[in-house]
Amino acid sequence: MALIYRKTEDGRIELLFIQRARREGDPWSGDMAFPGGRMQAEDATPRATAERETLEETGIDLIHHGRFQARLSDLITRRHNRWRPMVVTPYVYEWRGPKAVSMNHEVERVVWIPLDYLAAPENQGSLPWRTPLRTLNMPCCRYQGYCIWGLSYSMLQELLALDLIRLKF
Repeated sequence: MALIYRKTEDGRIELLFIQRARREGDPWSGDMAFPGGRMQAEDATPRATAERETLEETGIDLIHHGRFQARLSDLITRRHNRWRPMVVTPYVYEWRGPKAVSMNHEVERVVWIPLDYLAAPENQGSLPWRTPLRTLNMPCCRYQGYCIWGLSYSMLQELLALDLIRLKF
């Protein structure tokens, strides 16, 4: 996964999120996420996977216009159609390229959200998530009708706790 931030002309810091395309059978259909995906045979490292997937999904070329900043903690999850565990490795990049994006079929929308908004306690909430056993109240951040929760929320919280971005500016 790639957590990509940029500095705006007025000096604010924004973090890029994608809204996943809506697809039948995808339990995370329409959810907010960071660009990323499964490692392929041609990917030398998980970081190479994050860079390739970001380019495929958004047209954002991290190799040529991104500045690698950090690797966050690995997260363990499972594929939505299997119980076998899967490791997700998040990488942080500063974006220094063009503003234009070119989304592929996996992405419905790209949204840049101000980091200050994401960090503000008043913008934190919970999302009821139904499981076969009960409903859980998952922590989340809501922004203009979008809801960031789950793994994306966990990665965001680690990024905010480390304060990596603010230290760069």
